[in-house]
Amino acid sequence: MSERTAAATPREQRLESLATTQFDVLILGGGINGAGIARDLAVRASESGHPLRIGLIDKGHFSGGTSGKNSQLIHGGLRYLKYMEFSLVREALRERATLLKIAPHLVEPLPFLIPMYSQFAKYFYGTGLWLYDTLAGERNISPHRYVPLDETKSLEPGLNREGLVSAAIFYDARVHSARFTLANLADAENRGAVLANYVEAVAFEPGWNVRARDVLTGKEFPIRAKTLINTSGPWAGGLWPAENKLRLVRGSHLVLPRLNHSDNAIAYFDADGRIIFFIPWGSRQDLTLVGTTDVDHDGTPDSVRISAAETEYLLKIVTDLYPEAKGIEPIASYSSLRPLVKDDSGSATATSREHRIWRDPQGVVHVAGGKYTTYRVMSEEAADLACESVAPELRAIHRTAELPLPYSADDLERGAQIRQAVEHEWVERLRDLLYVSTYWGYERKWDEASRVEIAAELGAHLGWDERRVAEEAASIA
Repeated sequence: MSERTAAATPREQRLESLATTQFDVLILGGGINGAGIARDLAVRASESGHPLRIGLIDKGHFSGGTSGKNSQLIHGGLRYLKYMEFSLVREALRERATLLKIAPHLVEPLPFLIPMYSQFAKYFYGTGLWLYDTLAGERNISPHRYVPLDETKSLEPGLNREGLVSAAIFYDARVHSARFTLANLADAENRGAVLANYVEAVAFEPGWNVRARDVLTGKEFPIRAKTLINTSGPWAGGLWPAENKLRLVRGSHLVLPRLNHSDNAIAYFDADGRIIFFIPWGSRQDLTLVGTTDVDHDGTPDSVRISAAETEYLLKIVTDLYPEAKGIEPIASYSSLRPLVKDDSGSATATSREHRIWRDPQGVVHVAGGKYTTYRVMSEEAADLACESVAPELRAIHRTAELPLPYSADDLERGAQIRQAVEHEWVERLRDLLYVSTYWGYERKWDEASRVEIAAELGAHLGWDERRVAEEAASIA
């Protein structure tokens, strides 16, 4: 090992490996699909003893986009039954069971209460829940049950009682979605994959010779790979074939002071039949996460934020369900884009969450659409396709449904959490800590003093001077 390499930081070592390795596969995008594919390929290689050089880059931080800014659920998609997407729901429910098995420290069952505001609603949603249980089969978490009116009022005394008939409780699962993505990446890296965040692919020559840029320093360097896998979603840019443009649908959430009286999440269907979740949330479970919206996004993928209309819509739902919450002020909000496969649906809500994976004429494997919950089977399908050209002998190795994700998400005190984020979670910016490794950024309103305090604490691990601390603190204002 050279003297330069011996003195290099872990990030510098990763960048040097990217520049000097001939990769079999280079994955573009470090959201849940890219992370899942990297882990899948690395598992195939390590379990079989077959060498496979895997690289992954992301122009921002891993899971900094849609994969970390969703409803924080592993679920079958109850609302998709309305659109007769039975195969999608069945697949998602099967994957829900698989993820509960391989990552019980990251994915845990969560009861949902559906308030029923008419006899029709009771029978209509009851039928849907029966079908949901049926599609889940023997791997169901627990069958749904009806909740009498008196018990409903006791469980959630703040609910709007006008027209309330009864309720039902069913189960899905909760997850810290950004951390779950990091878990897949950590396992991939432990098995030999080379990962680097804040690295942007700026030019491509078939072969593949990729010109990459370190976003943090501006330095450019080459990356060589036999095959590219595009999981960059809304950021695909020139790699995405013109005939396969995505429908970018914005989903937004509000973070509010705790509304849920019980530990049940609430699944509420509005007048148009859209489902809105009220999820007990936060590191102290003293908040409620409310969402999501479905709005076509016309801006750039780097400029995604909740609109006034979305905020108004969600707050109206909040006060419809919890009348005493009138005038409540959001603590925070977040928005992200779902890169969906275009279909003939007139509305963003009705657009299918089915996925599509294919190889284009240049040999690039593309991943489009899908749901967070089904990332593992999507990753398996994409890895199969990539292996056809670079490692045919690995194509039939499918182990990710059996092997546990070893990464732990145990609660740590603040200092230990920061140290873990720096040493094991590729944190380079303050926002990486506050919105990916943790969700602290959404859990309170940050004033200047508190921003500087936590930036300084993180900067002590990363060697930041006072100027850098001030810049990072200002970046989350």
